[in-house]
Amino acid sequence: MSEISKLTHPRVIDGWFREISDEYFPGQAMMLRVEEILLAEKSEFQDILVFKSTDYGNVLVLDGIIQVTERDEFAYQEMITHLPMFSHPNPKRVLVIGGGDGGVLREVVKHPSVESATLVEIDSTIIDLSRKYLPGMSSALDHPKVKICIQDGFKFLEEASEKFDVIITDSSDPEGPAEAFFQENYFHLLKSALSPNGIVISQASENIWLKIANLKKLKNICEKVFSQVKYSYCTIPTYTSGQLGLMVCTDSPEIELITPSRRVSRKEESALFRYYNSEIHTQSFVLPTWADKVING
Repeated sequence: MSEISKLTHPRVIDGWFREISDEYFPGQAMMLRVEEILLAEKSEFQDILVFKSTDYGNVLVLDGIIQVTERDEFAYQEMITHLPMFSHPNPKRVLVIGGGDGGVLREVVKHPSVESATLVEIDSTIIDLSRKYLPGMSSALDHPKVKICIQDGFKFLEEASEKFDVIITDSSDPEGPAEAFFQENYFHLLKSALSPNGIVISQASENIWLKIANLKKLKNICEKVFSQVKYSYCTIPTYTSGQLGLMVCTDSPEIELITPSRRVSRKEESALFRYYNSEIHTQSFVLPTWADKVING
């Protein structure tokens, strides 16, 4: 292993990054071995760390919490994107709130029906560092169908006149700039920006192995706003407890969230995706008995 760079960060000790948070995952921690610290700074909104790991490629950390690693990011990016995209019969206009790393956009533009994909990111630093350190994710930031707005997501929704077929909230955890993205008022704004048959998906910043009551709380909030709300998840080793929850919502009785309304051939799936397929779309909504009782009971 090469020497650790001269850059330092309080989360990196003796060559290991430590993700420790009594608030988000009490009694446990995640560690990744660091080969080199690439960036350590504070933007206007958050503490930012980028490091090259020995086994997971480049890693982006915001406020001490791992956001993406090059090795496993595709699992989350594909599921948060393709669950709503394949549930919608003809998604043309897509809005991504957060997600300045570009991973969700990379997946969105794989759908030929998409005419426009708007990214709203409050922190331009995330976009800049992704272009430099996460090229596999940021490749779609310059796609001709993509429009980038450096703006607060709340303000964008309050002022938006355009309606969207799919809205993807790819926010960080509910602290700092992303805190408002887990409140009822935010979901009302999302609903107002949807076209008929529109679908919203939001990362739930939680999973069944941690504070499952928070998932029930978030689902209850969503159900005050939308007539259909379903909880799904993906497995991903560097996220909290190896899972990340996704809340999928629509107000349309014509949309079936659990079953894809469109499918591509198995050959196309294999060429386009590494995690998502039509079977895992449906099965990702199946929960262990005890968790189903808490969340859906």
